[in-house]
Amino acid sequence: MGGVVHFEIPADDQERARKFYQDALGWRIEPIPGMDYSSVYTVPSDDQGMPSAPGGINGGMTGRTSDLSNPVITVDVEDIDATLQTVEQSGGSVVQAKQAIPGMGFYAYFKDSEGNTMGLWENLPEGERGEAAQ
Repeated sequence: MGGVVHFEIPADDQERARKFYQDALGWRIEPIPGMDYSSVYTVPSDDQGMPSAPGGINGGMTGRTSDLSNPVITVDVEDIDATLQTVEQSGGSVVQAKQAIPGMGFYAYFKDSEGNTMGLWENLPEGERGEAAQ
């Protein structure tokens, strides 16, 4: 069973959206230089941005696209490639194949049987995390 580990909020105007979520919910939102993406912190987090509160989930904010037009829930899986095969066999489709985030892991997007875009996350093995990010 895969647990929810991340969310993404698409925005037409990220500056406006950052201000909204900071003011309305008190979230800390930090733009990532050189990317159309911001990290969203909803709970206290460690120095790598991982939630330090039990059950806490942090996320991101990105520019809105046709495939990412609504909030996305991301689920942790052991093997993204195998999960994407199961998604297709179950009536879903791949939106974005497995992509790497150096030093952290891999992500992908799929559409479920109802047309909702969902995310997948696969951690790098414990000994490989953080190496490429340093």
